[in-house]
Amino acid sequence: MVFKDSPAIYIQIALYMCEQILLKKWKSEEKIISIRDLGELVEISPNTVQRAYDFLQQRNIIANKRGVGFFIDPAAEENILSFRREQFLEYELPDMLRNMYLLKIDIKQVEKLYEKFVKNNFQNKK
Repeated sequence: MVFKDSPAIYIQIALYMCEQILLKKWKSEEKIISIRDLGELVEISPNTVQRAYDFLQQRNIIANKRGVGFFIDPAAEENILSFRREQFLEYELPDMLRNMYLLKIDIKQVEKLYEKFVKNNFQNKK
């Protein structure tokens, strides 16, 4: 995994895990990789992975079954969508809209690009 300067690494790990759930690569109620194993896999401290797991657990995306491990919460997808939409609408969309205005990019042009993106990246993979 290649990390960016921001957001914090534990957030990047949490977002990666959320993406796996939204893409249905990790299924509801499925056991997930241990903190130690994920730390070794992405070559970071288990403490950083623990922060990512705590972050996801607080948002009811994963659940800890004591002595067994962590599992995908049955409501994970719904909780991820709610959290990610909120983050997108509050932090990412305003910058995008500002740039569209400044660069005089029409919403119809963006809509066409969006449809092409979905077709090329997701519709053929079902």
